[in-house]
Amino acid sequence: MNTFDKNDTVTATLTSRNVKELMLSLGADLCGIASMDRFDGAPEGFHPLDVMPSCKSVISFGCRFPVGTLRCSSSVPYTRVRNSVTPKMDAIALDFCIEMEKRGAVCVPIPTNESVWDEKTGRYRSIVSQKHAAQAAGLGTIGRHSLLITPEFGSMVWLGAVLCERELEPDVLKENICNDCNRCVEVCPVSALEERELKQQVCWNYAFGDDERLQSWVISCHKCRDVCPYNLGSKNTL
Repeated sequence: MNTFDKNDTVTATLTSRNVKELMLSLGADLCGIASMDRFDGAPEGFHPLDVMPSCKSVISFGCRFPVGTLRCSSSVPYTRVRNSVTPKMDAIALDFCIEMEKRGAVCVPIPTNESVWDEKTGRYRSIVSQKHAAQAAGLGTIGRHSLLITPEFGSMVWLGAVLCERELEPDVLKENICNDCNRCVEVCPVSALEERELKQQVCWNYAFGDDERLQSWVISCHKCRDVCPYNLGSKNTL
């Protein structure tokens, strides 16, 4: 017998709206829900069902990323904000799962910024792609620069996700936002965007690493985000 059968009176009132209200109350700025049929193209081993075989819904959420970090000549603010928002997202996901269990629904958090090696494709991947989950949940669409673009915050948003055993009503998918202007392709200093799939290691080797002058690990490049005409949205345009 399911451990939570005794809570049927509680779970019966658990709607998609309730779920999103809970996520937003914990500090998320965006929240959407995706059904399992929207992950048919996931790489082998990285489908939500590969992680949680009982999963019936994926709940994606986002937190805004301060646009001021793009206006700095120093790489330190952007790096430190990114390093601070990651544990914030993981804490929101964890608290959400605990609160959902109190409501009779089993969930599991997907790490916000943690990758594993996929030997089949020679790439690092999240165990469930955060940006593809967000697109499947109707939060936005993936741009030419491989970043998610949302109507509210453009690409200045960080993503988290939770797998849930409850079947919830999915959100409507967004129409494509990126217009393939190719500004990100042209500005990339290492030509990592010349092909439709990001040259992941080329990008990472250039953008992330130790700064000898600062004697610190930094993110030294985000030019593709800087030049994107959709890097801001309706809620953070200054």
